[in-house]
Amino acid sequence: MCLIKQPLFRKHKGMIKRFLFFLFPLLFSIVTGMAAPLAGSRPNIILVMTDDQGYGDLSCHGHPFLQTPNIDKLYAQSTRFTDFHVSPTCAPTRAALMSGRAPFKNGVTHTILERERMTLKSTTIAEVLKEVGYTSGIFGKWHLGDDDAYQPDSRGFDETFIHGAGGIGQNFPGTQGAVPGTSYFDPIIKHNGTFVQTEGYCTDVFFTQAMGWIKNCSESKKPFFAYIPTNAPHGPYIVADKYKEPFKDKVKDDATAAFYGMIVNIDENMGRLMAKLDEWEMAEDTLLIFMTDNGSAKGSRIYNAGMKGGKGSVNEGGARVPLFMRLPGRIGAGTDIDALTRHVDLFPTFASLAGAKVPEDVKLDGRSVLPLLESSDAMWGDRYTFFHKGRWAKAGAPGRWSKGETTPESAKYKNFAVRNERWRLVGKGELYDIDADPGETENVIKEHSEVAGEMLTAYEKWWEEVRPLMDNEDAPLDSGKPFIEDFEKQKAAGGIPKWEAPEL
Repeated sequence: MCLIKQPLFRKHKGMIKRFLFFLFPLLFSIVTGMAAPLAGSRPNIILVMTDDQGYGDLSCHGHPFLQTPNIDKLYAQSTRFTDFHVSPTCAPTRAALMSGRAPFKNGVTHTILERERMTLKSTTIAEVLKEVGYTSGIFGKWHLGDDDAYQPDSRGFDETFIHGAGGIGQNFPGTQGAVPGTSYFDPIIKHNGTFVQTEGYCTDVFFTQAMGWIKNCSESKKPFFAYIPTNAPHGPYIVADKYKEPFKDKVKDDATAAFYGMIVNIDENMGRLMAKLDEWEMAEDTLLIFMTDNGSAKGSRIYNAGMKGGKGSVNEGGARVPLFMRLPGRIGAGTDIDALTRHVDLFPTFASLAGAKVPEDVKLDGRSVLPLLESSDAMWGDRYTFFHKGRWAKAGAPGRWSKGETTPESAKYKNFAVRNERWRLVGKGELYDIDADPGETENVIKEHSEVAGEMLTAYEKWWEEVRPLMDNEDAPLDSGKPFIEDFEKQKAAGGIPKWEAPEL
């Protein structure tokens, strides 16, 4: 006999869902004396990643004048990984997130010159999640290839809402290129294969579209992975005056004021997203993640949380970034984890959460951080992890892109670093004790030459592993620009329709 009348159930289904979500872990812990495992718990996953915002570009990390109250709120509600590292620049980080493998193993050694294209041999996290019933959407910056075969709708994503190239309005030699006439305001966006003319500021547009899709996923009861990689605060530094004006008396130039204003706008959108998750009663079964793609492009010389280096550097400040994870009632709020973690760890983490099996032929470099989320004291074995700036020149490229060393071999011992829990080797000649000297102020290679030698040997072994997989090195640059060509064909055939912003 049903004791709950259906109209009453429908009226209060959100409350009942939240009650059951909390009840299961509680019953599990009472019966077993342990917290319910995260593996296979199948939460929704939202990953927000901003572009060129560093560890120090947040007020919760001590910035002297930048205020980010909404991200600070998320910080307070989250487990924070305080020694989390990405790559020194953006396309490599994106490739690692999508594949769980070192960027060079994906053929991604640069952000341009066809070397930003993630090899078609790579399996993406969206493809793995799809196998267990998740739907995936991307809203913002892809930057892993503008050819049709490399686009996210060919790599497992069901919903795509992206700009072309590495930045809105950018064009470079090779296939990478943004559509003519697009800008940070009212950008032209490719939405599920059709270009649309949006209205509003780029970051606002991306979050609005993402939230509309998230709302629809919630209503359809399908678990989802929402990837929101903003192009901001990447240059050119463009934002409404109201955002940058408060910084005019804090910094020396308009570009830096705009950079900070763009972060304030991101913070507002994080607040919008968090408020909607609460309104839609989704917060408790949604893993919300905030991170950035590399060190700060503009802020590292103003405030860098005591670190050396910014975007493009293989020192700590070039790759150590924020990583906040919130899943209320399931992982700790206000908890810091100081274990050395990396971007490649998110792929196996998401797969484990979803109960997805990684194909046997996919050899991951990362490992799931779920043990650390379940207990900050969990065993986490030490390991070497490797950094390389890449970005060597290309023979035959026009202008400045052909100047300098043009082969991977010529760059092997330039702009690289190796980290483990204690040490950072920077090139062949610098070694820093990160535990004692997180700012990398004292080179101790003479006192610890054996440590440096072991790290260098590990790096050389790693290089031998990744070098054969750099399959974009000889890609021609005269193959056309498919993203732009598709836009021009649509424009000639029927025009560019206006974007219909979702109802939130």
